[in-house]
Amino acid sequence: MAEDLRTEVFKAGDIRRALTRIGYEIVEGEKGVDDFVLMGIHSRGVPLAYRIAEAIVRAGNTERDPASIVGELDITRFRDDRSSKPAREERETRLPEGGIEGRTVILVDDVLYSGRTVRAALDALSALGRPAAVRLAILVDRGHRELPIRADFVGKNLPTSRRERVNVLLEECDGADSIVLERSVTGGR
Repeated sequence: MAEDLRTEVFKAGDIRRALTRIGYEIVEGEKGVDDFVLMGIHSRGVPLAYRIAEAIVRAGNTERDPASIVGELDITRFRDDRSSKPAREERETRLPEGGIEGRTVILVDDVLYSGRTVRAALDALSALGRPAAVRLAILVDRGHRELPIRADFVGKNLPTSRRERVNVLLEECDGADSIVLERSVTGGR
């Protein structure tokens, strides 16, 4: 009989601090707040992108509207696992003000695991235009890459086994902020 063990590894305050730190690192790394945009990967990357944008506006001491630097990216058509997983509902892709052409785009997502979601996001992004550069901001990097992809901005490195699952819960999607590590344990007599 299998038993699931759940451990909360990040609480709401931890998530808030990690996103604030990512915002400051982006402002420092991009030397200001003027020529980059955030593209949140549906679904949890979108609210994270908006939260990071708010931190960026605070860190950059600017009057820019946080929503003006955020776009939303649907990668459904670009995934390489469509035949092996249940069909996903397509969401709307929305570009930020001024688009992505010639700008630095920072992709935002909740968990980096194999790298396949990011690969699909890069394909989706290239169908929309040609950014000057692409960076990656991730709340949790759990390792186990199958593709040569590395995050530029990481909230938490969380080494895991392949049998474990990282669940990011967000107020906007789930009613509360938390990161939970789930382990499936097979019990015997």
